[in-house]
Amino acid sequence: MSQYGQSGAMFLGDLPLPAGAWFPWHDHPAHQLVWAARGVAAVMVGDAQWVLPSTRALWLPAGIRHRTGAVGHVELRGIYADPGQCPVHWPRPQIVVVRPLLRELLEYLAADGPGHEARRRAEAVAFDLLEPLDVVPIVVPVPADPRAKDVADAVLADPADPRGLAELGRVVGASERTLARAFTRDCRMTFGTWRTQVRLRAALPLLAQGLPMTTVARRVGYTTASAFVAAFRRAVGVPPGAYFSATNFSATTAATSRPANARS
Repeated sequence: MSQYGQSGAMFLGDLPLPAGAWFPWHDHPAHQLVWAARGVAAVMVGDAQWVLPSTRALWLPAGIRHRTGAVGHVELRGIYADPGQCPVHWPRPQIVVVRPLLRELLEYLAADGPGHEARRRAEAVAFDLLEPLDVVPIVVPVPADPRAKDVADAVLADPADPRGLAELGRVVGASERTLARAFTRDCRMTFGTWRTQVRLRAALPLLAQGLPMTTVARRVGYTTASAFVAAFRRAVGVPPGAYFSATNFSATTAATSRPANARS
């Protein structure tokens, strides 16, 4: 890590990461803003995963165990905030909109130039610009039942696999009812909901790379783009275009559009 700024509430550095590389599971005593100045990053917290183009960042409160990876070659900025000086107190991971002004401020703070007073003023503005986007993380738990795990492995290997639970059950030697109970018990969701989460998670890197919606939908198992967009919006709370858009999709609008049964 280089270019550390030691005179304010924020500490910043450069963290280049090659395609496909992941840091091991870890946590920090400071808050962290995971942001890729270039490329597409991914973050896992437990069973939840976020994919972050340069227009999005993820706020991680101090002490949250996580791992960060690269969808392609990524230029991460190591952005940490002293909990004792930081005015942001979000208790859980939070997606943040990265507008051009926030981007420029973060790049400015990562440089060696700012003196103490200039850094303090720039940090205050940067903290003010941390704008939350109200989305639900995509969660893909792994079932404990060994036969259900074999089914899960098959779906994870090919999210577009159209086989139902009865057909998959014949392959692993378990009845549809047994597997359905296992997914509900171990994953706290039905198999159908679980498979939707798998498909949406597989879609995130493709969307972040700018592939057409019809192509993404087909690759992850949807026959039409409209069916994929509807599933994404129901699960995440915003349509895929808003999730990755460089323009703002306000937290108020997102909360209003979120289905009543969406998780918080």
